[in-house]
Amino acid sequence: MSLVPYALARPFLFGLDPETAHDLTLGALARVQHTPLVCTVAQPRVDDPVTLAGLTFPNRIGLAAGLDKNGRCIDGLGAMGFGFIEVGTVTPLAQPGNPKPRMFRLPDARALINRLGFNNDGLAAFIANVKRARTFRKRGGVLGLNIGKNAATPIARALDDYLTCLDGVYPHADYVTVNISSPNTKNLRALQSDAALDELLAAIRERDRVLARQHARKVPIFVKIAPDLDDDAVGLIAAALKKHRIDGVVATNTTVARDAVRNLPHGGEAGGLSGAPLLAASNQVIAQLRAALGQGFPIIGVGGVMSGADAAAKIAAGADLVQIYTGFIYGGPGIVTESARAIAAAR
Repeated sequence: MSLVPYALARPFLFGLDPETAHDLTLGALARVQHTPLVCTVAQPRVDDPVTLAGLTFPNRIGLAAGLDKNGRCIDGLGAMGFGFIEVGTVTPLAQPGNPKPRMFRLPDARALINRLGFNNDGLAAFIANVKRARTFRKRGGVLGLNIGKNAATPIARALDDYLTCLDGVYPHADYVTVNISSPNTKNLRALQSDAALDELLAAIRERDRVLARQHARKVPIFVKIAPDLDDDAVGLIAAALKKHRIDGVVATNTTVARDAVRNLPHGGEAGGLSGAPLLAASNQVIAQLRAALGQGFPIIGVGGVMSGADAAAKIAAGADLVQIYTGFIYGGPGIVTESARAIAAAR
C-alpha cells in the first residue's frame, strides 16, 4: 500500500469508529493476503539484518502485538516491509474483552486509548491461523507470538494460563512474548512485582527447558513490561530477567498516565494510552534497562514511534529492535520503510 492510497483511505477509516475501522481493515487484508491483490499493500523490505537471541531479523522494524490479536493477517502485514511481526495477545480460551466502546482516537496528540482487554478467539483458533501463514516466514520474516491470561482466571492462577499458552504456541513461534503489562486485565500488572515475577519467570523458564527438549529447538522467551514503573521496579525486573536467563525484554506496553492528554476529548477514558505521548516514558525505561542489563541483552523498544526519527531515537535509547503500532495507524505502511531506513542510516 503506497502512501497515496493510504492517504486516500485514511479520511474514510478515521470517519469510522476506531474498532470498526480496525476490524474492516484486518478483514480486507485477510481476504487479499494470499491472492494476487496482495500487491496493493506490498512494499519492498529494507535490508538491514541483525542477529539477536539466535534469530536473524531482516531489518529492525516490527509490528507490535495487539493489532492482529488472532494472527489472521501475518502474511498480509508481512508484505508491508516488516522485518518481524508479533501477533496476539492470545489467551487459552476465547473471550470478548471489555464492553464497547473501548478504543478512542486522540488525533491532536497523535495517540490512541484502548481498553480492549485481550479480546481474542482463543488458543486453538490462534494456532490454526498461525499455521496458515506461509509467505512471511518463508521470505525470512521473524514471527513472535504474544501470550496472556484469561480475564476470568484469578491472578493467583495466572501461571496456569501462561503455561497452557506457552505449550500451545511454542512449536509455531520464532519467539514468544509473555505479556504481564497490559493495563486492561484486572491485576495483571501485579505480576511485575518482585515475588510474583520471580515465581512466574522460574516456572516459565523451567517449562521452556522441557519444551526445548521436546521439540528439539530453543524458542527465545521475551517479557513485555509497562512504562509506569519507577527506577527501583525497573531494576528489580532487570535483575529477575538475568536471574532466570530470560532471552529478552519488550519495553514498553501502553501507559495509564494522562498528563499529555488530560484536557483533550477522550483524554480521560480508562485504558492504555499509546502513540506520541508515550515516546519519552518508553525511552526512559529502555535506557534504564540497558544500563541495568548491559550490552548484549536483547531489548525490543516499543511506544510512541510516529516517524523514522522516533524509531532511531529508540535505538539510541538502547533498543536493539523497534516495534510500531499507533504510528502505523496514523501514518500507514510508509512508516515501516521510513523507520527501517532511518535506523540503518543512523548506524
